[in-house]
Amino acid sequence: MERPFIAIPLGDPAGIGPEIVLKTLADPEVTAISRCVVVGDAKVLKNAMTFPGIPTLEIKVIHEPEEGDYSQGVLNLIDLCNVDMAKFPIGQVDGMCGKAAYEYIAKSIELANAHKVAAVSTTPVNKESFKAGGVNFIGHTEIFGALTGTADPLTLFEVHGMRVFFLSRHVSLRKACDMVTKERIKDYVRRCTDALRVLGITEGTMAIAGLNPHSGEHGLFGDEEVREVIPAVEELQKEGYKVVGPIGADSVFHQALHGRYNSVLSLYHDQGHIATKTLDFERTISITAGMPILRTSVDHGTALDIAGTGKASAVSLIEAVRLAVKYAPNFMG
Repeated sequence: MERPFIAIPLGDPAGIGPEIVLKTLADPEVTAISRCVVVGDAKVLKNAMTFPGIPTLEIKVIHEPEEGDYSQGVLNLIDLCNVDMAKFPIGQVDGMCGKAAYEYIAKSIELANAHKVAAVSTTPVNKESFKAGGVNFIGHTEIFGALTGTADPLTLFEVHGMRVFFLSRHVSLRKACDMVTKERIKDYVRRCTDALRVLGITEGTMAIAGLNPHSGEHGLFGDEEVREVIPAVEELQKEGYKVVGPIGADSVFHQALHGRYNSVLSLYHDQGHIATKTLDFERTISITAGMPILRTSVDHGTALDIAGTGKASAVSLIEAVRLAVKYAPNFMG
C-alpha cells in the first residue's frame, strides 16, 4: 500500500512544536511509513534548526501534498508565513502565535476534508495564546468539531493497545459526576461503538468504569452506578451492544490492557488520563473520533519552559503519526 499523506500542523510556534516536528521528520521510520505534510511557517522551522540537538532538514515549500519530495531528509511544508520573527517570543504566551497555531490547524483540516491527506497528527497548542490571539476555541477538539461539522467529537486515548473513551472532558469533577446519566451513557456507548467500527475494531466488549470506589458497593457509598450506569448497560445489552459494567476503576484498565475489553468508557477526565499516562506518558495518543476525518495527537502541552532548548522529546508525535498510519486505511477511498 502507498504511504498515506499525514498533515502535521506546527502547533504553537513559541512552544516545542517546531522542535518535535523536526525531530519526527528526521526519523527514518516516519519517512518509511508515511508522507508527512507540515503546515506552518518556514521562518519558525529554520529558527528551530538552530536550537541544540535539532536536526537540519531541507525545507521544500509546496502548495499541494502531491508536489512533495518524501525522501529522507526533506521536510515538505505548506508555508502560511504568518509569524513576524521580529516579534517572535519563544517560550512565551503570545497572541500572534496563538492565531498562527489556529491557522495551521484550520489548513490541515481543510486538506483532510478535501481528502488530500488521510489524517491529521497535531502538535501542542496553548489555550492562553489562543485567547490572546482572539481564537474563540479552547482547544483542538472544539476546532475539529466546528470545522468538520461534528457536534460532539469523541476523545479516545490509545496506549499499548488499550483504548479509553471519556464520558466528559474539561469540566469540574462536580459537574462530571452530574453528567453520569443513563441517557448520556447510552448515547456515548452507541457512538463509541460506531467510532470503533470506523477504525476497524468490530470484535470485543466495551467496559464502563465505575464512578465510585468499588462501583459504590450496590449503593453503600454512592448510588450513581445503581441509578444510572447499571440501567444503561442493561438497556444497551438488550439492544445488542457488547458492553458490561460498571467495573471498578481500580481494575478495569488493567483488564483492558491485557485484552479482556476492547475499550473502556472512563466516566470523567482524570480517571482515564491517570490510567493511560501512568502506563506510558509519551505513548498515550489522543484520537478525536466520531468525525469524518482522522485526527491523532500528542497528549502533552507546549512546554514553554523548555522551548528553544532542544530538550523536547518527539516520541509522542512519532507515535501519533504511527497510529495515524495504522488507522488511515479506514479513512481512504
